[in-house]
Amino acid sequence: MKPKLVHSKTTNVTEQEIIQGCRRQHRHAQQALYEKYSPKMFGVCKRYLRNHEDAEDVLVEGLFKAMSKIDMFKGAGSFEGWIRRIVVNEALMHLRKNNNFKLTVEISNIEIQSFITIQDELEAQDILNLLDKLPTGYRTIFNLYVVEGFKHREIAEQLGISINTSKSQLILAKKRLRKLVRENQIPGVGGVLLLIVSSLLYIF
Repeated sequence: MKPKLVHSKTTNVTEQEIIQGCRRQHRHAQQALYEKYSPKMFGVCKRYLRNHEDAEDVLVEGLFKAMSKIDMFKGAGSFEGWIRRIVVNEALMHLRKNNNFKLTVEISNIEIQSFITIQDELEAQDILNLLDKLPTGYRTIFNLYVVEGFKHREIAEQLGISINTSKSQLILAKKRLRKLVRENQIPGVGGVLLLIVSSLLYIF
């Protein structure tokens, strides 16, 4: 049975205490995990899912899975990063159930260089606002490639599409963002790609 996640004050609980407590299925530790990581992970969900309720459902499913599979975390790398990966996978599962990514159009012989600087033209919040205007396929692949750091091979495997489709959708996503930037007259702020990507990870 899933733990009932309600807000309460669980301050001064360390990450290690959360991990050990969740391994023992202690409700206090589970609640601490939820309160510590849910705000940021909800931001991750919202980048993939437009609907607020869908994002909340994926958040709860993802955090519950993190709690129930806590023994799979072996301490290598970031605990938050491990949770994030689970939440992203839950978001992708939701999207796969409701979208056919194989219907996306593959394109070839595109001048990729004309689009590679799109991130440099956007402030972090501008990107977040504009992502909601992208089609699901564009938004999903843009998030996976630019924000999560997935390779096109990994994206193809996750979504059940070809590598060329992944590349095409990324290029088209950047092209659409460029158009939206111009339509919304968002000024360029060149040279801040790394800052933007970092901001995207922590903006919520």
